[in-house]
Amino acid sequence: MAARQIYNPDGFKNIAEDGKVTGFQFQFKAQYYRGITLSILHNISVNVDGEDFPREDISITVNGETFTLDQALTVVDSDYRWEFGEFAAITVKKEGGLAAGKHHIKSVQLIVPSYMPFPIEAVCETDFVIE
Repeated sequence: MAARQIYNPDGFKNIAEDGKVTGFQFQFKAQYYRGITLSILHNISVNVDGEDFPREDISITVNGETFTLDQALTVVDSDYRWEFGEFAAITVKKEGGLAAGKHHIKSVQLIVPSYMPFPIEAVCETDFVIE
């Protein structure tokens, strides 16, 4: 069986606001076989090259709408599901973004479905390049 592509290799980039680089973004897929409502997404942790980023600096974009991780916990509207097989954009605030070149990312998705007696944690790692 072929491994499923978790990260979009073309989805890693720095982002800018008003001409100033304010962070970076990547795209990856939900690691739960059913897709999820955002309200069960309790956390996405991000570590790049050994640097952990604070939860409050991380947001998720699904179906064209962006939410902080705290806001995502309150979203019950089915229009904003993170469907299995679809990439979500994860944005991380970091002044100056990431340096051009090769990097390593480790991100962890933590979901808590109400029908499960325990949280589900998915660790996702890869190397990527910022142009």
